[in-house]
Amino acid sequence: MKQEQKTVGLKGMSKRRISFKIRAPAGGMKGASAAGEELPDYTIYHLSRLQYMLAAGVGGILLLGIGYLFYHNWLIALLLVPGGGYAPRLLRDYLWKRRRTALNLQFKQTLFSLSSSLSAGRSVENAFREAVADLQMLDPEGGSDMISELNIICARLEYGQPIEEALHDFSQRAGMEDIERFADVFSVCKRTGGDLVEVVRRTSTMIGEKLDIQQDISVSIAQKKFEAKALLISPLIMVMFMSLTAGDYMQPMYTGAGMIISTLSLAALFLCYLWTTKIMDIPL
Repeated sequence: MKQEQKTVGLKGMSKRRISFKIRAPAGGMKGASAAGEELPDYTIYHLSRLQYMLAAGVGGILLLGIGYLFYHNWLIALLLVPGGGYAPRLLRDYLWKRRRTALNLQFKQTLFSLSSSLSAGRSVENAFREAVADLQMLDPEGGSDMISELNIICARLEYGQPIEEALHDFSQRAGMEDIERFADVFSVCKRTGGDLVEVVRRTSTMIGEKLDIQQDISVSIAQKKFEAKALLISPLIMVMFMSLTAGDYMQPMYTGAGMIISTLSLAALFLCYLWTTKIMDIPL
């Protein structure tokens, strides 16, 4: 029997090689021998080369403009440009959090679909296949991470791999507490004959309540986040306005002690940015 190499990946996600044994079903199947898959790892995020260069370039240009605005000296402003290397990290963290939030929401929708299918009397394997169709109704293009993961699970089922192993592998790569708990409880119920319908229903309810709380928190602090950003930008706008309308009045800020004051002001703005970002990040 020939060996088949299968690669499943998602754009922007790091990949790691995972090997597993596949049992050939009765009658045989092409490629149903030991196979290796490169699957996405959701615990980390790698920017593409283009994303990294764009983020670093935009960050460097912004810092160059801010430096010239505060010092009116291109040489000093150029010293701030290397700080643009911090921009790719900000972009990476933002995209990583957004993807994990979307994956958590899609997992909740998957649980609702599984609960409905199991309540209707379908087998566990068919319930996962039906979940793919249900999610594709919400995302006709089928580009979501959860749809890709469900397709991977269904493919492993076709190869004869136990569904508990497929779920456990997904939970390890996702690195999310809700998914890990569901995989553990699912495996125990599958082995001991527990009530899978009740387990899926309670898990979906719990995750749904958790997401609702997260959304309430996000809505309640959305205005505060906007105010914090406005307060951080307002000094830059004020300095630019004064430089354009009263250049002679601002001239002392670009020489001697004025440059020290400008440096302290920039440092204070940066510390305020770190502080507001920290207090607005509310884990749940």
